[in-house]
Amino acid sequence: MALWMEKGSEPLTETEKADLEAIAALKESAAFEFKEKGNQYVKMGKKHYSDAIDYYTRAIDQKALSDSETSILFANRAHVNLLLGNLRRALTDSNEALKLCPSNIKAIYRAAKASLSLNMLAEAREYCLKGLQFDPNNEDLKKLDRQIGLKISEKEKHEAEASKAVAETKKLVSAIENRGLKIGKAMYLELTGLRKPVLDKSNILHWPVLLLYAEVMSSDFIEDFCETDMFSVHLDMIFSEDQPLSWDVENNYKREFIELYYETGSGLCLSKEKLLHCLLEGTAAAHREGVGDEEKDTVEDYKQHMGSPKWIKVNERRTLHDVLKEPNFIIPGIPVFYVVSKRSSFYGKFKAGKWAPPSI
Repeated sequence: MALWMEKGSEPLTETEKADLEAIAALKESAAFEFKEKGNQYVKMGKKHYSDAIDYYTRAIDQKALSDSETSILFANRAHVNLLLGNLRRALTDSNEALKLCPSNIKAIYRAAKASLSLNMLAEAREYCLKGLQFDPNNEDLKKLDRQIGLKISEKEKHEAEASKAVAETKKLVSAIENRGLKIGKAMYLELTGLRKPVLDKSNILHWPVLLLYAEVMSSDFIEDFCETDMFSVHLDMIFSEDQPLSWDVENNYKREFIELYYETGSGLCLSKEKLLHCLLEGTAAAHREGVGDEEKDTVEDYKQHMGSPKWIKVNERRTLHDVLKEPNFIIPGIPVFYVVSKRSSFYGKFKAGKWAPPSI
């Protein structure tokens, strides 16, 4: 078999045959020598893994070994690529090994391991099942198959949680939209975190509400402000006589002195898609592809609603729903209301429009 002759052709003389057999024997000997050097470099540790790959490649390039022996070379190179974290190359080498010898258990194992690391769980499971057909008692494959099974279960659980989160959040967005409420970019995230409204089984919204004391920029939280509740109910509880504010040394912030305000004319109104994206933050469906990210709509709404800041006083006898649906109220993620005291010297400054929230 002359290496420079076309496939299927034969040398014309016995001398040519002998020469070619000698060349083939030399190449075969070189291939085995390169394989052994590659094995030695693997044993020498990580610093020599690139050398091992080089020598396995040289052995393969000789094209002098049987399919089963060449399959071992590809499997060996796959092993080193796995050790180096070259997962795609490891998978490619494993598959090359399996083309030459489908029953190469080490190649099957390495293909399964690379697929698992690449989060190709279905493929990893398929490799394991194939290997166990050839070697049902292989403990390494059994152990890897159990790991893959756990990953598949975790993925299915996560996908179920994500689907549930999307469905619930879409209902929430529809409830907000049906009420004619406008949601803007979240403010004071260092205080609010990922708090968001909840829609109960009776289709009633429950909001977390941030109260900011404008004078000192301290805060209170109402964790569950039902949209049907009046403001006075919650204010009566917060400003009870037996629980004075620790920083209010002059007792200006007693129940009878406080007023609530919300800010209009600032902030941006989010599109439906962007709102869905924001409300999914912190859930199993956060960063899910195909959800939200309608930045163009957001910018258009921003331009439409921008204006000069203005403070609107809240009538305590009104419900949260009645206030939130005001056409000039853009809810900054969750409702934010500013608390001032009629008794404080700060009150005049606030009412005169000489105070503005800090830039965020």
